[in-house]
Amino acid sequence: MRGLENRVAIVTGAAGGIGREICRRFLDEGVHILAMDINADALKGLATDLGADETRLYPLAVDIADYAAVKEAVDRGVAKFGKLDILVNNAGWDIAKPFLQTDPDLWDKIIAINLRGPLNLHKAAMPHMIASGGGKIVNVASDAGRVGSSGESVYSACKGGLISFSKTIAREYARDNIRVNAVCPGPTDTALLRSFVGDGEFGQKIYEGLKRAIPLKRLGQPDDIPGMIAFLSSDDANFITGQVISVSGGLTMNG
Repeated sequence: MRGLENRVAIVTGAAGGIGREICRRFLDEGVHILAMDINADALKGLATDLGADETRLYPLAVDIADYAAVKEAVDRGVAKFGKLDILVNNAGWDIAKPFLQTDPDLWDKIIAINLRGPLNLHKAAMPHMIASGGGKIVNVASDAGRVGSSGESVYSACKGGLISFSKTIAREYARDNIRVNAVCPGPTDTALLRSFVGDGEFGQKIYEGLKRAIPLKRLGQPDDIPGMIAFLSSDDANFITGQVISVSGGLTMNG
């Protein structure tokens, strides 16, 4: 991709399945990474797995739901590399339950991770981007936020909100050379999906139903997602903002 060499990117949820592959792709493209995850041990394993020292991948253990912690981590990371060009809000979490079997404590956790977390990152990161002349933001939403998904009511609400938020920020800050787009993975074979469906009958019905519904007849793999994220972060996407792109094997088709 054009223009990624020596850029600096934040990737949240960096130690997870999709996050790890985003980091791998960015390293291949010459990007320096501020790798954020709540799991400090997993971040150490990420750096080892990718063979990247702190000059290429700087681990930042942080709870993205805590704005003060996010701001401190972003500022520390920018001080490390001297700038910030790209923000990828990838962290996410959910558990499969029909809405009436959920409770407000679960709602709060889902909202904190999937909606408040990205808001915190935008608030902390965008001033650095604006100060240096602009940047790219890619918000990893979900097709659940576009068309709904059984067992994911509050998660779907968060991802739908993130899509709308992305479009609004794209409009508000275009004058500052900030491009904002959303990528919506379809069902992807990660630890999160496996924990989401769990061992129960309800979750397994969702899992099997999703596979049957995908025209390409397979679940996504973590390495199916980073190509679109790298593209939207690159100079090849300089005239693209406010867009929502599904990477779902054809599960949803919008246009």
